[in-house]
Amino acid sequence: MPISQIAKLLLRPFLLAVTCFLVFHFSAALHKLKLTIQGIAYLIFCKDKSWPKQPDPKLFFQNDKVKTSSSSVVTKKTIIFVRHGESTWNDTFNKGHRSLGSFVIGFLPGLVKACIYEFYLVLAGKIDSWFYDSPLNSLGLEQVQSLASFLKQDPSKVTKDPGEKLILDILRKDPSAPDSILVSSSLRRAISTMAASFQDRLLKNPNESIMVLPCLQEISRNPDTLSITPPKTNVTPSWIDAAYPHVDFKTIFATQVDMNLHLGNKPIDTNGYKRMREFCTFAFNSIDEEYIIVGGHSIWFRSFFREFLPRDSDHVGKKKKIVNCGAVSFSLCKIYHDNDGAEKFMIDEDSIRVVYGGFQ
Repeated sequence: MPISQIAKLLLRPFLLAVTCFLVFHFSAALHKLKLTIQGIAYLIFCKDKSWPKQPDPKLFFQNDKVKTSSSSVVTKKTIIFVRHGESTWNDTFNKGHRSLGSFVIGFLPGLVKACIYEFYLVLAGKIDSWFYDSPLNSLGLEQVQSLASFLKQDPSKVTKDPGEKLILDILRKDPSAPDSILVSSSLRRAISTMAASFQDRLLKNPNESIMVLPCLQEISRNPDTLSITPPKTNVTPSWIDAAYPHVDFKTIFATQVDMNLHLGNKPIDTNGYKRMREFCTFAFNSIDEEYIIVGGHSIWFRSFFREFLPRDSDHVGKKKKIVNCGAVSFSLCKIYHDNDGAEKFMIDEDSIRVVYGGFQ
């Protein structure tokens, strides 16, 4: 029998089976359809990476050493950026750790694999995705585990530098450390990274939670930057998270992730700068803790360094991304501008410290 005839014979039962699966899992299929439409709209209309040029932040401070101005007081918060581990989107579309040759050779097979798995997730009725709100992949979980292992070490044996030891104490929430808070982007790979990296801290402090801030959502129009989690709903572990034996993601997500501020996806008419400003304002006006540990994304972090470091700074953070699961700390400074009373923010370049990983 010709192959064309065999294909025709198989097509009808295949379509019937697909239809049955979609009807049986109608709500999940509808949710994925909405995400698909939303993803297409973002690709066409979103200008998340475009915003008006902003003035040099150094203009609003006395000098680049961030001292007090003549009539205003500078206040400070210490921010610790923690980038998420590698995701399924990274695995499919980014070269990452691979050589260019191996990435090019493996791109099409990898894309086909991703599309097949996405189709399976739809038919299985899972609120999950390879592309949308892409989760950590297996390498990403290994990277997270490496960071978690680093944080388990005694800080006094890791470094003799008092400033670096203080940051490690804060990350671990040691008894002698100042108060700190864990916050995260609303995207799953960032939340999973925070849950796994700080699992020991969360276990020792069962009343502590990771606060999800929508303003930390990644700066891009790509589908992997769209949140799959409905507003004010607990995050669901991805199929990769669920199979990982070293972290109880389900329990942490249900009991120690605060989704009260999660209102869904970033507006289509927003841009990255608006969200970065929103984070700065929230950090100073709505968070009591001086030390804020932020789980987030490479483009968001790099854009933050570009916008809030002085224009004449040539710091590497403006050009390169924090590595997967890298941690970088710095002082963020705020001042009220004398002329308009508006809040102005700037990073104290001298305070930037690589805690783990670095830039690449």
